Amino acid sequence: MPVNADAVGRSYGPFEPYEVTRVKIREFADAVDAYSGAHRDVAVAQAEGFHDLVAPTTFAVVIAQKAEFHVVTDPEVGVDFSMVVHGEERFTHVRPLVAGDVIYTTVHIDSIKQRAGISMVTTRAELTDADGAPVSTVTSTLAVRESA
Repeated sequence: MPVNADAVGRSYGPFEPYEVTRVKIREFADAVDAYSGAHRDVAVAQAEGFHDLVAPTTFAVVIAQKAEFHVVTDPEVGVDFSMVVHGEERFTHVRPLVAGDVIYTTVHIDSIKQRAGISMVTTRAELTDADGAPVSTVTSTLAVRESA
């Protein structure tokens, strides 16, 4: 069964805030082999103009995927996660994520295109800070194969 194309336009969130911590930044930097001292050493980050550790640019995906989980688990959307392959990820940053940030996320289903037994589901996660100012947008596309 294909993903429900009528779900286009739905939004989820904002959700409980995600607190960006030094530990999470360091763990993510290790996982993606990001070697900048600004990801690990506060003095280096401050020398580069940040008030605390700065996250690698792709760190926003950690926060976005927590929100995208609500799309994937919504039975009305109809995503069978066992049939998902990640297709694409794009980032548009207004500013870097820094330790101490409190981030709220709202995720939108922007499109669902179906062809040859595959639904291409594109979501857009809008990350904002505690004051509601935009921080990043993460656009993701999942390829969902129809269940047999």
